[in-house]
Amino acid sequence: MVSERVGRVRTMLFASILLAISAIGCGLCFSAADLIVWRIVGGIGVGFASVIAPAYIAEVSPAAHRGRLGTMQQMAIVLGIFVAFLVSALLVFVMGSADATGLFGLAAWRWMYLSLLVPAVLYGVLSLRLPESPRYLVERGRYVEAATVLTRDMGMNAGEETEKKIEEIRATVHVERRQKFSDLLGRFGFHPLVWVGILLSVFQQFVGINVIFYYSTTLWKSVGFAESDSFTISLITSVTNVVATIVAVLLIDVLGRKLLLTIGSAIMTLSLGMMAVAFAQSETINGAVSLPGSWGIIALVSANLFVVGFGATWGPAVWVLLGEIFPNSIRAMALGVAAAAQWIANFIVSTTFPALADAGLALAYGIYAVAALLSLLFVIFMVKETKGRTLEDMKL
Repeated sequence: MVSERVGRVRTMLFASILLAISAIGCGLCFSAADLIVWRIVGGIGVGFASVIAPAYIAEVSPAAHRGRLGTMQQMAIVLGIFVAFLVSALLVFVMGSADATGLFGLAAWRWMYLSLLVPAVLYGVLSLRLPESPRYLVERGRYVEAATVLTRDMGMNAGEETEKKIEEIRATVHVERRQKFSDLLGRFGFHPLVWVGILLSVFQQFVGINVIFYYSTTLWKSVGFAESDSFTISLITSVTNVVATIVAVLLIDVLGRKLLLTIGSAIMTLSLGMMAVAFAQSETINGAVSLPGSWGIIALVSANLFVVGFGATWGPAVWVLLGEIFPNSIRAMALGVAAAAQWIANFIVSTTFPALADAGLALAYGIYAVAALLSLLFVIFMVKETKGRTLEDMKL
């Protein structure tokens, strides 16, 4: 893991550089081939950022507030989705269409990509102002710097309290790298705890949340809304997601991670099941899918209920758990494995949805409903509560 070699903050800076390069490359691309290359560069940057954020937040947060602070990553994600929709809408509104030529002779869609340069640069600049993780510093034998971070940035009292904390961290992270790797592995390829992280990531994607965002315009056109209305609904869905995440911030340290995930799985199973039933009533008119009578409204309400259920539970809680459940000795590596599984699951869901949609949206949402039900059983029987526990309490 890069973060174990160069530190958490430098990893964030590296991610911001990749994201900035991707934004410029995509905005100024010459062909579909190099656009794909720059998108891959951006994907690598997102991968770095998505792994390091939950690990860093967990490592610098007090146990009592770790869940609330951990949900801020999801808040940033949903706010980013909302702002991206808003910027794209404004560019299309001002320039007339996505293909219209604007400033410096560049099309609107190119400015959509170039606008990503702003958050990429902000990410890098702000990361330079962050203190390094004390757990990384202890692992590298930089005890004075770790003590400074613990007292100056994490509010601990200098002296005995800080020394005790450093000793607790040292006892859990000072192992040989070869031992770390052996801890990561288990009888079935990975340690059972790592499999819990992998399955949390996979279920988070297999319920189909990204289908709502990636294919939202297509979805709502099939419900009967015009393309312009569909874009507005997508913005409303993004705002709903932001509000739901605020709910998660307020509840995660009160209810705990496991109960929140259980409630979320139940809501998602119900809402996705209703969407499957609604689309089972669909009709094809002039080659377009349409929902008769009140079924369009039912599908709309169910989709937004799904977004609320996901945004208030599985969206943020999974990232919080991934930053918490692994012991210090393997946290970075195990989180990397879990995040990789999440992106693979995301790719599978997003690439299979068009084929599933052609076969019938009722089938697609029925599959996601089954995944939500399985996630409920998984949480009940496999996930342990981490509320209020220190990271040093986490054991294999």
